[in-house]
Amino acid sequence: MEMEGKVWKSGKVWLVQIPALDAMTQGKTRKEVLKMAEDLVFEMAQSYFNDDESKDFAVAVIDYKQGVIGVTCNNNKLLLALSLRRQREKSGSTVREASERLGSKSPNAYAQYERGRTNISLDRYEELLMAANPFEQRRLRIV
Repeated sequence: MEMEGKVWKSGKVWLVQIPALDAMTQGKTRKEVLKMAEDLVFEMAQSYFNDDESKDFAVAVIDYKQGVIGVTCNNNKLLLALSLRRQREKSGSTVREASERLGSKSPNAYAQYERGRTNISLDRYEELLMAANPFEQRRLRIV
């Protein structure tokens, strides 16, 4: 699984944006900013999940050229969970509010997805994203 991102040069710096993770970083060279994007996603996983969950987490950024990158890792559950949490935080929603948008009375059920403890199908991921951040329009692409 990959999350799509963008890379471009602005003035003297290179920028990378990963919309699904609400993440952005910059560097002096294209090579440097791609490495920094890997480090950013890794550090985000380390800060959101406990050591047992994220200790073997490894991230790779693939440069497809023409301004497109792919972000992948060895633990899709954590990457999807990170995406859900970042999108919920971006919207300013609580776990309870996201849970209610799903029609659930149990915030703990939704929270399991954000903790990376539950496998998520593509259809379910779309539903969860809408619950996490109903204000963001997104396009999921299968390549």
